[in-house]
Amino acid sequence: MEEQAIKLIAEGIKKKVVCPGKGDLPVFPDGAKVKFHYRTALCDGTVLDDSRSMGGQSRPMELILGKKFKLPVWERVVITMREGEISEFICEPMHTALYALVSQSLRNISVGKDPLEGQRHCCGIAQIHSHHSLGHQDLDTLQANPQPLIFTLELLQVQSPGSFRLDTWAMTDDEKLEAVPQIHEEGNELFRRGESAAAAEKYHNAIACLKNLQMKERPGDDIWLRLDHMITPLLLNYCQCRLIQGQYYEVLDHCSSLLYKYEDNVKAYFKRGKAHAAVWNEEEARADFAKVVELDPSLTPSVAKELRLMEERIREKKKEEKGRYKSLFSYSGAPSAATATTG
Repeated sequence: MEEQAIKLIAEGIKKKVVCPGKGDLPVFPDGAKVKFHYRTALCDGTVLDDSRSMGGQSRPMELILGKKFKLPVWERVVITMREGEISEFICEPMHTALYALVSQSLRNISVGKDPLEGQRHCCGIAQIHSHHSLGHQDLDTLQANPQPLIFTLELLQVQSPGSFRLDTWAMTDDEKLEAVPQIHEEGNELFRRGESAAAAEKYHNAIACLKNLQMKERPGDDIWLRLDHMITPLLLNYCQCRLIQGQYYEVLDHCSSLLYKYEDNVKAYFKRGKAHAAVWNEEEARADFAKVVELDPSLTPSVAKELRLMEERIREKKKEEKGRYKSLFSYSGAPSAATATTG
């Protein structure tokens, strides 16, 4: 352990064990997956990021060793840890210069955004020396003033290569294409079991794989179109899950985007009609349902059912509003009556 600490110090890293782990030091071959919680702080104690609370949820970092992660120091320090160990690493600026970019990506991921949002047109080194904003004041300050950072890591798990499915970001293009049908089927199975939130995540992951591949093609080319046709049923399945979860405006956006490209997609019209009905857009809902019947008359009974449900909800809403207005007017009239009888 002392020899290891001396080596780290020579590399500009000081390690302090907060809680020793269990067992022997694991083997860390390239391709192994390490799962750990992290907290990043300035030397004055200001916390920049904490995986236990980032984005309002606790989500540990998962890292595949040997994949040239943008922050190599995390790979360097995590291989000095045992499972269950919590250690603090003070790292010199030579190791932390790119942390602001890594943090921006991790923050994007934590709220469901594209991890590369804000980094599309500027490489990492160029961003360090430019005035490009990362969208977070603390990260802009850190980027302009590289400084030592304190990483507190808790190593949760080490998985050997081949014992897990790679996260989509760690896959090659061929691996992403191969994984999509399996992820799609996993989503379908979860949906059949009534687990719409978990199914939506599967569909979202499959779409992300295909979108990543599609970005490398020219829009409208054969490969781009083939990928887009693979995305369409996944997106419709995702919309079905989001309908169940009550995310109606998201469904409206996605279905409208699909219909802009594919004007005869019956399922997109049907789901958009249901979303319109749910947010009281009666005219738009009727137009979409009419289009469904026009494109596929066999769906007339299903459309009739949705229209009855919408009309029933509208009647209930009008009834509630009428009762509310009646109560309001009764309340408004009460003080006048009281005044008249006061003597």
